[in-house]
Amino acid sequence: MLQDAQQPSNQTSLPPASFTLVGIPGLEEYHSWMAIAFCLMYLFALLGNLSLLFLIRMERSLHEPMYLFLAMLAVADMTLSSSTVPKTLSVLWSHSKEISFDGCLAQMFFTHISFIAESTILLAMAFDRYVAICRPLQYTSILSPSVVAKTGLVALARSFCVMFPTIFLLKRLPYCGQRVMPHSYCEHMGIARMACADIAVNIWYGFVTTLLSPGLDIFLIAASYLLILRAVFRFPSKDTRLKALGTCGSHFCVILMFYTPAFFSFFAHRFGHGIPQSVLILLANLYQLLPPMLNPVVYAVKTKQIWERLSKAFSKGGRDA
Repeated sequence: MLQDAQQPSNQTSLPPASFTLVGIPGLEEYHSWMAIAFCLMYLFALLGNLSLLFLIRMERSLHEPMYLFLAMLAVADMTLSSSTVPKTLSVLWSHSKEISFDGCLAQMFFTHISFIAESTILLAMAFDRYVAICRPLQYTSILSPSVVAKTGLVALARSFCVMFPTIFLLKRLPYCGQRVMPHSYCEHMGIARMACADIAVNIWYGFVTTLLSPGLDIFLIAASYLLILRAVFRFPSKDTRLKALGTCGSHFCVILMFYTPAFFSFFAHRFGHGIPQSVLILLANLYQLLPPMLNPVVYAVKTKQIWERLSKAFSKGGRDA
């Protein structure tokens, strides 16, 4: 008899078969309009990054470390947005709000792994600019093709090692039948808050890994730029100084676009108790879309070699037409 009484309790503590994503709570009447905006941003991001990859692949003059890192960034951008946006659009358009528990974990895993990988690539790009400006004579020996390839593998391995434990941290939690998730996609703390148990380990693990991966990356990027500025202001010619800083302009803009919304969203979720939940979820969606959409534009406009190749391609296409 006692065993029968305990059986329902044990069943409810198991992970649910699926979660129901509600989208952006409080903004339900705007879901369709937001879905249209998100869809256009997503398509623009895919078009921009695929064009960038095609251009770098076809132009041998762009087979240099800076542009190979940019190609890695484009892949990370597309993975970041593609891991969440299709399902978010399905939720906002009310086509399907259900997502299996394992599917939710997979979405969380690929979302965070692409974010950490992108952060690592941005750090590698900062190092690339440091070597190009501060140690130009050793550039080709330091950033050889094998080093560039190994950097991409390190970015992937690092992000995998950081995020893999979160799968077990979430699987160990009891969920007591909780199924309705007030979000438009699955992320680590969003899943953890569905549990009916203490999630302090999840909170601290997320906090520590954020400090030791993107947080450490920002610190090292800042150190790289301080060394770059110190070297640049020692150049005797003003034109040389401006040219050197110009090579860093696009990378610096991308850094701001990537880290600013991401860290604002991260700290607002943990410390911004007065911020409406709808604003937090909207911000979480935007940092999945804005950097992937704007990065190709920034590099196309601010990088002379890419701009020249694009102009040549469009002018050739216009003459052929």
